[in-house]
Amino acid sequence: MIELPEALAAHLAGDATTTCRAWRVTRRDGVVLGFTDHDGDLTMDGTLCRAASGFSASDEEAATGIAASSSDVAGGFSSDVIAEEDLAAGHFDGARVELFLVNWVDPSQCVLLAVREVGEVTRSGGQFKAELRSLANRLDQPQGRLFNRRCDAALGDARCGVDLAGFTGQGAILAMVDRSHLTVSGIASFAAGFFDQGSLRLASGERAEIEAHTVLVDGTVQLSLWLPMERDVAGGEAVTVIAGCDKRFSTCKSRFNNHLNFRGFPHVPGSDFAYSYVDGERAHDGGVLFS
Repeated sequence: MIELPEALAAHLAGDATTTCRAWRVTRRDGVVLGFTDHDGDLTMDGTLCRAASGFSASDEEAATGIAASSSDVAGGFSSDVIAEEDLAAGHFDGARVELFLVNWVDPSQCVLLAVREVGEVTRSGGQFKAELRSLANRLDQPQGRLFNRRCDAALGDARCGVDLAGFTGQGAILAMVDRSHLTVSGIASFAAGFFDQGSLRLASGERAEIEAHTVLVDGTVQLSLWLPMERDVAGGEAVTVIAGCDKRFSTCKSRFNNHLNFRGFPHVPGSDFAYSYVDGERAHDGGVLFS
């Protein structure tokens, strides 16, 4: 139950009200931003809330029990507040959002209505739409580990332990065929396919996932991306390319010599094996399926 401050309660009990909604967004990097659907800026609880044209919120879809409720907030990109590049880079992912009811005549009269986290963000035509999830959404997140045949560690992290120095290439962008295909110099010494399922990082900090690493007829290296880049990349921009891993035990052993750190369960039998029957061609003695 929300307890209203006396001054705000008295205002709401009057014949006419002057209230609006305000949002305080705290990003995970510590940056704090304020917004309001009022037609002018206001300072609320020590935070400057900027009026953004078209910035509005939907009705909240609430559920009984401990089910997570959600709502949406939408608006236009503003170069000095929210930039499309910031959303593309993930700076707002998981940000904490506090929703306030404010008397815009006297912003000291405000009350915290809800606390949310930024979920899915979509962008289109100079506009954005962000899903605001209740904190109960955290209860829906997977906990612990899953028993899968494939490894669940990220290549090169503390659980994996692979030294990426020998699996990293430094180069430069020669040209952008389109936003999904880049030609790169400086990595011609690596065999075709070496960077399949890998990643690249531009000097500006932008990252992209590599689908395929091919060598063209003229010897030029081309990288095909799973998703297109957010912007056109200029020729000459430095790029770091890191090899990928398909998470299989055989790859971990033969390519990275890291099978002792493998974080999957390669000997778990699949459903086909579990439902199979004893015959004279396969062993069903409980031993490992492969070494």
